[in-house]
Amino acid sequence: MSTTVSTPDADETCAHCGSRIFDHDPICVRDCDDGCGSPTYFCNYACLSAHVEDNDLTAGDACEWSPEE
Repeated sequence: MSTTVSTPDADETCAHCGSRIFDHDPICVRDCDDGCGSPTYFCNYACLSAHVEDNDLTAGDACEWSPEE
């Protein structure tokens, strides 16, 4: 499996708030559990965090860790 790295368009918008990503501190996210699909762009970590919360993307994931396991 390989992933192509490319720079998004200058007018690319945030998947959460719709702001232009390059007006802020952009983040690119890929779902690599599903064939590393198309990248999703966020203008900053706050929008990424809000997107994760709004879409309940942590449900069922391993959010706890114990050194005994």
